[in-house]
Amino acid sequence: FLEKEIKKDGIPMLDTGDNPDAPAPREMIDLEATFEKLENEMKEVNSNSEALKRNYLELTELKHILRKTQNFFDEKEQNVAEEAQHAFESDRSQIIERQPMQLGFVAGVILRERIPAFEKMLWRACRGNVFLKQAEIETPLEDPLTGDQVNKSVFIIFFQGDQLKSRVKKICEGFRATLYPCPETPAERREMAIGVMTRIEDLNTVLGQTQDHRHRVLVAAAKNIKVWFIKVKKIKAIYHTLNMFNLDVTQKCLIAECWCPVADLDKIQLALRRGTEQSGSSVPSILNRMTTRQEPPTYNRVNKFTTAFQGIVDAYGVANYREVNPTPYTVITFPFLFAVMFGDAGHGIIMFLFALFLVLREKQLAAAKIDDEIFKMLFGGRYIILLMGIFSIYTGVIYNDWFSKSINIFGSAWIADINRYTANGSCGAGYAECVNLSNTKDVQLNPANASEFTGKVYPFGVDPIWQLSTNKITLLNSYKMKLSVILGVGQMLFGIFLSFFNHRHFKKPINIFCEFIPHIIFLMCIFGYLNILILWKWATPYYVQNSAAAPSLLLGLINMFLFKYADENDTNVPVSSKLFYSGQKPIQFMLVALAAICVPWIMLVKPYILYKRNKSKTARRALMSEANGATPNDQDVIHHPEQVHQENIPEEEFQIGEVVIIQVIHTIEFCLGCISNTASYLRLWALSLAHAELSDVLWSMVFRVGLSINGWAGAAVLIFVFIFWSVLTLAVLLVMEGLSAFLHAIRLHWIEFQNKFYTGMGYKFVPFSFDQILETSHIEAE
Repeated sequence: FLEKEIKKDGIPMLDTGDNPDAPAPREMIDLEATFEKLENEMKEVNSNSEALKRNYLELTELKHILRKTQNFFDEKEQNVAEEAQHAFESDRSQIIERQPMQLGFVAGVILRERIPAFEKMLWRACRGNVFLKQAEIETPLEDPLTGDQVNKSVFIIFFQGDQLKSRVKKICEGFRATLYPCPETPAERREMAIGVMTRIEDLNTVLGQTQDHRHRVLVAAAKNIKVWFIKVKKIKAIYHTLNMFNLDVTQKCLIAECWCPVADLDKIQLALRRGTEQSGSSVPSILNRMTTRQEPPTYNRVNKFTTAFQGIVDAYGVANYREVNPTPYTVITFPFLFAVMFGDAGHGIIMFLFALFLVLREKQLAAAKIDDEIFKMLFGGRYIILLMGIFSIYTGVIYNDWFSKSINIFGSAWIADINRYTANGSCGAGYAECVNLSNTKDVQLNPANASEFTGKVYPFGVDPIWQLSTNKITLLNSYKMKLSVILGVGQMLFGIFLSFFNHRHFKKPINIFCEFIPHIIFLMCIFGYLNILILWKWATPYYVQNSAAAPSLLLGLINMFLFKYADENDTNVPVSSKLFYSGQKPIQFMLVALAAICVPWIMLVKPYILYKRNKSKTARRALMSEANGATPNDQDVIHHPEQVHQENIPEEEFQIGEVVIIQVIHTIEFCLGCISNTASYLRLWALSLAHAELSDVLWSMVFRVGLSINGWAGAAVLIFVFIFWSVLTLAVLLVMEGLSAFLHAIRLHWIEFQNKFYTGMGYKFVPFSFDQILETSHIEAE
């Protein structure tokens, strides 16, 4: 109530940023008395102010009535005489003698927008036997209830007879018109007007004093209201939590059951001891650790750096209790895979500088409490954006891509006489030394030509000369596509290795033998072998110098499963179908056989072992029940005398059919998933290619236009072209392409990586936190 009144008067509320402790019971009584006193005082002031404003409004309306009706009365006799003369001339039989003093009248005020309907109703209800005059009040009047400014009009209605008088008053009441007494003689009206003006002046003085007192009270309250809100919210949260406690059998103490981190038990003990001392209680609080069969909540400790990454993982699903948390690995792999798709050092620098600004000014920006949703999202993920910018610079340097241009840092490894590539033969002795490239024709690089390629490797990243080559796309497509497969298989293999730690922690050796080991073998026999062939092809100097003689990886993988191999002595066999190395046939046969064995291994071994284990367990229970004369279920209940609370969760009955169906689905999902997930990682290549091509299009079709114009006109045009190019770069390449790469990176982590080891079927630990309660209440208030 006080906050509403303070905002109504436009008084700023002081926010010092203090975070006071929850009030003690004694302080709470004092606070309640203070609030009650202020509330009663404000209600009394509001009531008095409303009554004064209502009186002021009535006097103001009466003042306008007395002013406006003087003109009405001056015209009254003239109008009546004219109507009588007109009736006499038109129909002598309907002449009604009228005396001016025989006419009655009422005067009042009505809202201006109701005048047309009011006039129509009077005419129809009174059948035209009334005379209405109205005049607008120029200055708007203040409504005492809402404080809004309203426009009103003064009216006076002349009629004859008590019946019409009663009808007119009912109509005025229906339209919420306010009627006021109005004397008939000018002297009486003048005397009443003087009295009204005197009362208005007195009311103005009283209203001013009332408003000053109200303002002083609210200003004093505004200095402390933020602190009061924090104290009230904290004490309400405490009592809300206390309502969830249970009474013991003696009804002399409260018992609470809750989850807490084991590492914080000592802190909780200290907090309870401190609370006992501060409250002056002679009975200490007792903390007891219980055992339970309930699944505990998952609590991952985070800081301002890892919060956003943990949020990405939790959006997929909260980890089961003690399950491997992917967040520590996501901190590196997520921005790296984003950068593989984004891959431009220039764009990465812009992204890095933007995130660096948010990080360096995070305290000031957090204190500003900006309510914009987009800014909140960017500010919350500032460390993700920072790492994405850093990794984008790294991959952009590897691709040698700076706003779609390459930078020659170490000198090109391609040297030759390239006059044949220029229109006028003005180029120097090497690609890296070419001075004027504006007349360059199509350049096609051939590593097999020893006169052009030295055989050396560019020290870091892609040689800048490929920027001028027409076969640049061929090189980058092959490089990025193979790199995507290597990165994808590597991340999936890492995910399977993480599943080992889950199986070991939850003490499930059957899963290690029946899932982890065959998963590793299946993935390595097919796609791990493919990665080895890729690296083999890259590292073989013969294939570098004779790329046309290199076998095809795709055809080799297909022929591996078809057991179809070409005869090496047959000269008609295509080069792409030839073998990579001697002894390739038996090795590939062995790999396919191992992968084929893994399918029934995953599908059938685990259900069989579980079936035999359950059969042995059932037989053992039957023997124990016969020996002890008890039911089998009684033997499984373990009683803990020190335990306060124990849930009786029934053990699920073993169903061999259900186990087989689940395992078959898991087998199909994993085997097909290895293929589809590997293909899914090709999005790294596709988005990287799309980003590079869009950047190149913006440069060649926009920025180059400004650079092609010479002189002062070119400088002027270049300014506008640069602005247009910058806007498109920020909007399309950084925002739209960045968002696209961000979403694809999320998908790769959720589907391709986390499903290898992460269940995500747990529930989050939500501790009692004053900061979280205050933050939630602030969001709800907005």
